Amino acid sequence: MDSIPKTTLCNVVPCMRYRDAPAAIDWLCTTFGFTATLVVPNEDGSIAHAQLGFGSSMIMLASVVDTEYGRLLKQPQDIGQFVTQSTYLVVNDADTVYDRVREMGGQIVLDIQDEDYGGRGFTCRDPEGHIWSIGTYDPAQALSSLASS
Repeated sequence: MDSIPKTTLCNVVPCMRYRDAPAAIDWLCTTFGFTATLVVPNEDGSIAHAQLGFGSSMIMLASVVDTEYGRLLKQPQDIGQFVTQSTYLVVNDADTVYDRVREMGGQIVLDIQDEDYGGRGFTCRDPEGHIWSIGTYDPAQALSSLASS
């Protein structure tokens, strides 16, 4: 029987848009520890496509542009700072990332804490208002622990 997911390193890739994508790439790499693995600039300095790696995962992002696809998306500033989805980053040390977010001007929206289900984490906004949750809880590890018990 055919499987829908492709056998590959990363099957779910969040795609994001930023008004100042070059600045967002710099902030995400400096603050969260992403690595810019591919950046395709447009002639005007905006970003046509970028891939940022994070361990065995990645996100893709581009500049906000008025295209058919771009008109499907709204930025947090366009809708009262709300978002309809967010991204969770599994990290070794949530406190270190928490300190970086504060130093780099991110807004902490849920303070760092130990979670009842395990791990330690917090939630923040990046400079353009996208919400990120960062924590040491590893859902894949928790799932494998359940499967082996």
